[in-house]
Amino acid sequence: MNPLLLTDIERAVRSSWGAETCPPESRARWTKDNPARDQCGVTAMVLNDLLGGELIRGEVHVDGKHVDYHWWNRLGMGIETDLTREQFAPEETVTGGVVIPRPPTSEWRRLRQEYELLRARVLEKLTHQQA
Repeated sequence: MNPLLLTDIERAVRSSWGAETCPPESRARWTKDNPARDQCGVTAMVLNDLLGGELIRGEVHVDGKHVDYHWWNRLGMGIETDLTREQFAPEETVTGGVVIPRPPTSEWRRLRQEYELLRARVLEKLTHQQA
């Protein structure tokens, strides 16, 4: 069995995104031209499953106004990885970044199905890479 590389995980995650893995209110505007759009929360959780570390949440601002949140990961030794950073348009700015404790998956009220679908797709692709 070959060890998994971060590039293997990144490839599996990126190829697993789809409209059905982003929030329901965002599905109509999801496109293959910007596949990372609205995938940050579920992606950060799946990476946390696979690599551990901390969940980081920043604020998205447009014209100085807070419009949304953005999630990414901090791994060991303070290394941050953000597979969805490219989703943002030039007028969108991500600010801050605070550690957010991960709630138990059983307590999630939002995006649980999307997370479980993305996680299953990623694990299937990683399993095939190992074969």
